[in-house]
Amino acid sequence: MSDIHEVLPRDEHNAELVANVRPPDWQNPEPAERYNLVVIGAGTAGLVTAAGAAGLGARVALVEKHLLGGDCLNVGCVPSKCIIRSGQASADVREAGRYGVCVPDGVEVDFPAVMERMRRLRARVSHNDAARRFRDMGVDVFLGEGRFSGPDTLEVAGKALRFKKAVIATGARAVRPDMPGLEEAGFLTNETVFNLTERPGRLVVLGAGPLGCELAQTFCRLGSQVTIIERTSHILPREDPDAARILAEAFRRDGVTVKENSRGMRVTVSGREKLLHVERNGREEVVAVDEILVGAGRAPNVQGLNLEAVGVQYDERKGVLVDDTLRTTNRRIYAAGDICLRLKFTHTADASARIVLQNALFWGRKKVSALTVPWCTYTDPQIAHVGMYEKDAEQKGIPVDTFAWPFSDVDRAIADGEEAGLVKVHVRKGTDRILGATVVARHAGEMISEITLAMVAGVGLKTIASVIHPYPTQAEAIKRVADAYNRTRLTPLRRGLIARLMAWRR
Repeated sequence: MSDIHEVLPRDEHNAELVANVRPPDWQNPEPAERYNLVVIGAGTAGLVTAAGAAGLGARVALVEKHLLGGDCLNVGCVPSKCIIRSGQASADVREAGRYGVCVPDGVEVDFPAVMERMRRLRARVSHNDAARRFRDMGVDVFLGEGRFSGPDTLEVAGKALRFKKAVIATGARAVRPDMPGLEEAGFLTNETVFNLTERPGRLVVLGAGPLGCELAQTFCRLGSQVTIIERTSHILPREDPDAARILAEAFRRDGVTVKENSRGMRVTVSGREKLLHVERNGREEVVAVDEILVGAGRAPNVQGLNLEAVGVQYDERKGVLVDDTLRTTNRRIYAAGDICLRLKFTHTADASARIVLQNALFWGRKKVSALTVPWCTYTDPQIAHVGMYEKDAEQKGIPVDTFAWPFSDVDRAIADGEEAGLVKVHVRKGTDRILGATVVARHAGEMISEITLAMVAGVGLKTIASVIHPYPTQAEAIKRVADAYNRTRLTPLRRGLIARLMAWRR
């Protein structure tokens, strides 16, 4: 029987990873008489909570049943961004001729080398999340499955951990759709796709959300023939429509096939081929592929915790139910990260952990609803967003003015050959107060924080217009949007008054 904590393939990099985040020789410590805080789950939320509490002098226990680091390190942000970068390098080589750089025909992607690089870098990053590192911080690290056994007790590996407060940070997992034949044919999720050592010749991706879009474009750039199956009329259905259209055009250039208004019905197998039967616009089509990647969302990990024993209410789809301070229906127990948040990102897990630290240990009243949360889909171009979309403002009855600027009119974007994109900012009508913004650009994730900071600080477009941006940079597009707002302040009456003043001064 294989070890459930084994990470494939077996090589020196994965051995280093496991030695850090699930040491085979790990001995759980003897529990303290009572902990200030017991944290269940060692993903981003759990690690930040445990490290922060220990740094404040609290007695902390951290419990993890699988790999420290959670999804972000092991099967999420870190490995995906490593291969996304390789895909980007491949695209740059193919496009080099546009910049006057001659590249020989027949340049090939070494897929095993791409995946080996990812494993090597993931192992390097894993030292930050290592069990021994947290032990050295003063955290008691327990490896094993934890479950509540009493009002102030968690059991793990035959030992009872008594606590004053506890934090549930068990995260979420990939949803597995109930599609006939899929299980028998075999499929990939984000939890298994990074185990690949051979490039799939033909890959179908179920779902055009952020995960599906990122990996579809990347595998296409790495040499796979990729098809996306999406139920709605366009990719990234929750995203700004203009942003989604720009990305759809990039997908067409890269060679990604997108089948909108489509639904996977069943999977059959013929020889070594997997046949996905798809309903599209009322007709059945068959897509023959080598691998199927499922990107159908995330489900919270509420099973096995025995939450009923401690009066913690939960929902199978939404996760652990919390109030605005992230406290559960048990006053002793809080939750943080994907197990309870609607926006399931590493940075929201981090932010929620900081809220829990203040509220659980210091009787604070920090609220998750007060957070201004940006996010980014790491396609090429990237799509970053913060705050409201136009549709959100409309649903809330808030009138807005929208200002946008295309990168095709930004000097640095023209020089870089990266003109596909825009900056779009929504303000409350008649004011410069920013309600939300979308940036579509190759480095949109690096640019959105300027707007996020402005929103958090209560700074409007008028102030951004007065900020000097280095020339030439693509971030100048944000200033151009702010300048566009300023021009609306120059009403005919004001323009007339200024003209009279200028005439008088002559």
